Amino acid sequence: MGRKSKFSTEEKLKYVLRCIEGKDSIQHTAALIGIHHESLRQWINNYLSLGIDGLSNTSKNSSHSTELKEMAVKDYLSGVGSIADVSKKYGVRSKGMLHKWVMKYNSHEELKASGTGGMPIMTNGRKTTYDERVEIVKYCIEHQNNYAETAQKYQVSYQQVYTWTSKYETGGVEALQDRRGKKKDENKMSELEKLRAQNKLLEAQTRRQQMEIDFLKKLKEIERRRY
Repeated sequence: MGRKSKFSTEEKLKYVLRCIEGKDSIQHTAALIGIHHESLRQWINNYLSLGIDGLSNTSKNSSHSTELKEMAVKDYLSGVGSIADVSKKYGVRSKGMLHKWVMKYNSHEELKASGTGGMPIMTNGRKTTYDERVEIVKYCIEHQNNYAETAQKYQVSYQQVYTWTSKYETGGVEALQDRRGKKKDENKMSELEKLRAQNKLLEAQTRRQQMEIDFLKKLKEIERRRY
């Protein structure tokens, strides 16, 4: 049996959250469970990018369109981020996979769509309203930042979901406004509108945190039963 199937999805999540929540370092946790620290770091990146599905041993989210591959490669080559950063941004499950795409692109080889079955990752965006963007970000947060699933549900692009979620996390609800080509007065939000949007997204974050807490409680209960 290969190392990829050594740990279940639930076990991976437990170790990932242990590091994310600051309870232990990546190096120490990796040493305790007998894997390389880069492997654990990749689990964390997959979880932050794809949610719990990113920790699955199945190929559910391994389908990548030609357009997505090209966007990821061009982002890396233009200096947008490191291999790890771009892998996380586009939901690529391993840095090695992105590195292969870069090598093919530089060799002028065709980047063909990969993966069979599973959820297609949409690359075509569409125009949205402010309220739609709030709903999309809310759903994404509640589903462990699963950008691919959110894009599929709301028929927007993976890149749009990633961008809106990142904007909200760094700039709050006002960052979700579309200010392109609009007068200043048209972009002003009433305090009530802002408060409603903030409450909606804060509730989503609270639900997500509670789900993770409940999941960890179940894991601890299972461990107690074993001993």
